[in-house]
Amino acid sequence: MSTSELQDRKLDRAFDQLDVNRDGMVDREDLAGLGARFLIGFGEPPTSTSGRTLLEAFDQVWAAVMSRLDLDAESRIGRDQFRRGMAEAFIVGPDYEPVLRPANQAVARICDADADGLIDPVAFRTMQTAYGTAEADIASAFGALDADRDGMLTVSELERAAREFYTGDDPRAGGNWLFGRI
Repeated sequence: MSTSELQDRKLDRAFDQLDVNRDGMVDREDLAGLGARFLIGFGEPPTSTSGRTLLEAFDQVWAAVMSRLDLDAESRIGRDQFRRGMAEAFIVGPDYEPVLRPANQAVARICDADADGLIDPVAFRTMQTAYGTAEADIASAFGALDADRDGMLTVSELERAAREFYTGDDPRAGGNWLFGRI
């Protein structure tokens, strides 16, 4: 499966978000670590319903990628394998709706702490910090995703951006900015 240069850059950003020790490899624990950073940032206990949902959803993402690579879930993979597994699972494969979308929804639900359907800049910054987004990119990412320029993101805007980021190939799509300039 061949991905575009834009998709490769976005998948590389996703890999780098997981590879916090910069050893060029990621494993299930790296994705669990991202989940833990996210929950800590929001003060959400891992034992809460939202916390469990997020961690289980992240684990399902990892399982889908490993399945597409025909590897055991405890395997470590490099950047090229990660690209291939993500592409086969979520870009051309059938796993976006049943696997990655619920993970993105779990993230959005925690960002929307009061369940009003809106994500404010503070919650967005907390999310971005967990993902390791450069400080300089956070405000520009928020601005690019705030389609109606009201200073808030809707849960739908965040979910749409996540789908565009992880699966899209349109260089004009707002979701390309989900984690800052690509």
